[in-house]
Amino acid sequence: MSSLRQLSIKTEDHAPQKWSVSLKEDVFKRFISQGSPFVVRIFGEGSLFSPLLFGKFFDPSDAFPLWEFESGILLLSLRSSGKTSVDWFQSDHEYVLKAEIPGAWENNVQVYVDNGKVVEITGQWRQHRELNVKDWRCGNWWEYGYVRRLELPEDADWKNIEARLNSEKNIELRIPKKGPSCEEKNGSSNGSD
Repeated sequence: MSSLRQLSIKTEDHAPQKWSVSLKEDVFKRFISQGSPFVVRIFGEGSLFSPLLFGKFFDPSDAFPLWEFESGILLLSLRSSGKTSVDWFQSDHEYVLKAEIPGAWENNVQVYVDNGKVVEITGQWRQHRELNVKDWRCGNWWEYGYVRRLELPEDADWKNIEARLNSEKNIELRIPKKGPSCEEKNGSSNGSD
C-alpha cells in the first residue's frame, strides 16, 4: 500500500525572471543526446516534463492548456507502447492530473500557482553552482531542474488545489471547479421579470 504526502501549494514566488530562458528544440536535442541517465529519465519520452510529451516539441516552461485536450488522444502512441504514466481528466467537479515524478527527486517537488492562471510543477535535480545567479529557474533551467506549466481553466478554483505525492513517486493534482455563484443558485436577484 502506498503512503500519500500532501504537498504545499505556493502562491507567492519572488522570482519574476523565472522561465525567461526558453528551451529551444535544437538545444533540447543536444542536451538529451549527451546520454545522461538522469536527463533521459527526467526529459525522456513519456515523462510529464518532456518537451515531446504532446507529440511535437513544446517547451515545458510555456503554459500548456492541458484540460482542453483529451489525454487518450494526445498520448495514444505513448500509451500503446507503455511509455507514459501521465493522465489527466475532468469531472463535473474537478480537474485531475496524475504523473510519475522521475528519478529520486520527489523530495523537492514544488507546486506553484502563478497569478491564479497557471499551475507549475517543478523541482531541482542538480545543484546550481553559479554564485552570481540566485535562482536556477532564471537561466538555463533544464540544466538544474524540471518544470511543467499548465494553464488553469477559467472555472478552476485555484485557491483550493490539492497536490499529493505517493510512495511510488506519483503526483496527483486535484483542482476543484468553481461552484455556481450565489446569484446563480438563487436565481436573478434584481427583481425584474
